[in-house]
Amino acid sequence: MTNNQIRFEDGATYERYMGQWSQLAGKTFLDWLAPKAGLRWLDVGCGNGAFTELLVERCAPVSVHGVDPSEGQLAYARTRPASRIAQFHQGDAMALPFPDDSFDVAVMPLVIFFVPEPAKGVAEMARVTCPNGIVTAYGWDMLGGGFPYETLLNEMRGLGLPVPEPPNPGAASINTLRDLWTEAGLEAVETREIVVQRTFADFDDYWVTVLGAPSVGAKLTAMASEELERLKEILHARLPADAAGSITYSARANAVKGRVTN
Repeated sequence: MTNNQIRFEDGATYERYMGQWSQLAGKTFLDWLAPKAGLRWLDVGCGNGAFTELLVERCAPVSVHGVDPSEGQLAYARTRPASRIAQFHQGDAMALPFPDDSFDVAVMPLVIFFVPEPAKGVAEMARVTCPNGIVTAYGWDMLGGGFPYETLLNEMRGLGLPVPEPPNPGAASINTLRDLWTEAGLEAVETREIVVQRTFADFDDYWVTVLGAPSVGAKLTAMASEELERLKEILHARLPADAAGSITYSARANAVKGRVTN
């Protein structure tokens, strides 16, 4: 891995930076998935529990297990109301700590590009999902410009600044997702695009959010004050506000689902 490796350790800062985006995309994703109630769910790469909370609220699961490598993120997840149902475990997406056929649905929300070997992660989800169960995921279209903070990253690159990147930024492209699911032997594979919008109260709300970001925040705060101010001015111009001063823009994710064979 490079020095630009992204690590998420602080659940609270992640919540402001990405948790809200995760739930915005997650709502559309779950509407598309349309799962029945009473299922056993596995949330792979659950992070601070943003999506876990959503599926507990919307899907009436009989059980939920979340897995993530970060104890800091899991500690935050355990403070959520979802913890009345969900159990959270430290673990690796490529070596899930569960027996075969343990779940009805295995989901990987906003994670597949962080998995060093995505095919191994998909195979593990298929292994722990029962026959006729669903293996599914959604992730930002990183290479297609769908990442929620793509404008920020582009301007950082334009200034010659290092930008943190996941190990496999193209893993959530539509074609790659379809190939990964098909090659894992999953049936009835379907994909779809998800477009969501988020509104920041004003530019200061946006700026404070990115300064506290687990991925780019440290890079920004390490910049010389003059350079940081220049970047701030560029972004202010690139993200126009409405009459009330709020800033609204879109992000795009891709989703995939497939069924485990009998």
